[in-house]
Amino acid sequence: MKPVVIMLAAFPLATSLCLAQSLPPVRQLGPVTAVATEPLRAVSSVRHLPNGRVLVNDILGRRVLLFDSSLAGVTVVADTTSATANAYGVRPGGLIPFRGDSTLFIDPASLSMLLIDPNGKITRVMSAPRAQDVGFLVGGPFGAPGFDPKGRLVYRAPPDFGALARAAQAGLPPAPPDSAALVRFDLTTRKLDTATFFKTPKINVNVTRTSDGGMNVQTTVNPLPQGDDWALLPDGTIALVRTKDFHVDWLSTDGTITSSPKIPFNWERLTDEGKVAFIDSAKIAMEKARASGQLGGGLFGGPQLVMRGGPGGDGAGTGAPRRDSATRSGPAPSPAPGGAGGTMTVTAGGNTTVTAIGPGGGGPGGPQLQLNMVSPSELPDYKPAFAPGSTRVDVDGNLWIRTTQNIDARPVYDIVNRKGELIDRVQLPANRVLAGFGEGGVVYLAVRDGTTAHLEKARVK
Repeated sequence: MKPVVIMLAAFPLATSLCLAQSLPPVRQLGPVTAVATEPLRAVSSVRHLPNGRVLVNDILGRRVLLFDSSLAGVTVVADTTSATANAYGVRPGGLIPFRGDSTLFIDPASLSMLLIDPNGKITRVMSAPRAQDVGFLVGGPFGAPGFDPKGRLVYRAPPDFGALARAAQAGLPPAPPDSAALVRFDLTTRKLDTATFFKTPKINVNVTRTSDGGMNVQTTVNPLPQGDDWALLPDGTIALVRTKDFHVDWLSTDGTITSSPKIPFNWERLTDEGKVAFIDSAKIAMEKARASGQLGGGLFGGPQLVMRGGPGGDGAGTGAPRRDSATRSGPAPSPAPGGAGGTMTVTAGGNTTVTAIGPGGGGPGGPQLQLNMVSPSELPDYKPAFAPGSTRVDVDGNLWIRTTQNIDARPVYDIVNRKGELIDRVQLPANRVLAGFGEGGVVYLAVRDGTTAHLEKARVK
């Protein structure tokens, strides 16, 4: 028996050594070639244009700016002041690459899409897809929408909030979905079809009855959400990055799905003590972000839902949200009478439903909802390899996946090619996040400078 015991004890070590040998070494990003001096609030996305110019979405400052190739010259394309005739809107918007070198700016407040030409001029205004979907076109944790070669807009659709509203009105506990649909919308025919579904993080819900026959629904935050991620490649292929075993499924434009082998990764085990420490540190970080106004009012800091209307939700008894009740960000609403902060209160027969999903507060001076965290025992035994919304695609069709692995408090990006192979591992300089890519190995970085930010251009190698 002794030789067997020795072999079993040595097996994990051999496996670890083999995995370490199969992982490319972590390298630093290439040199910075240009630095912008224009102060920004937060850079959510960029759009690389001809001659090195770049459109930047300052999502917290509510501005769209056009920088020249040196990042020294800047022109305001849209903002919220009288400086331009093109208002950004009262809600955060998004940029989506359109035909050729044109770009669409999504304005959720007006349910419209502004067409920006390569010179940074707004030339046309179009209606957005379905009103309930417009908040999911902004990007961020919901993935980056884009157009496939057939001209269809590919994006993640929102959950069926109408079904949640109908369940609430019927006095049934809500059953938040654990999957989401990726859909394709044809701007010409206004037709929508579902491309596929993918796993989304579980929403923890606590339901309690009230003395007046209603119910309170309170959500809690899991700082280690486990959900798949997705990205649209230049050729129209949809990459589905799976959280369970960290591999990629590829959905081609003809509907064929192929799977790549598992991506090698140094999985980090969480002990019971480690789970407690992780919950404590995550709560402190979220509280600091919320106090500084960087954390929004919704689930995981994302958009929140406000539904208004009668028993049907839309004022017509259909149970569907009204057209003006798409996901929206900003200060959380005050709870209904008798409700606690951070809860959804439903009164039987009432004519108003107010929902505040997840932690929140609108930043300094806004209503502050209670930040509730899951118990440490609900965290996974191993850290997920990535968090939802962590995947970007470069101009060559490679996936840049921001992993949960940190070295010197800086995340590591796994670069995966079209075959699903891990070809590189890159670490950004401190206080930087990936904002986008350009032709010829160009990468754009958003740099946090205390309460402001600025843009940098660097080389991949």
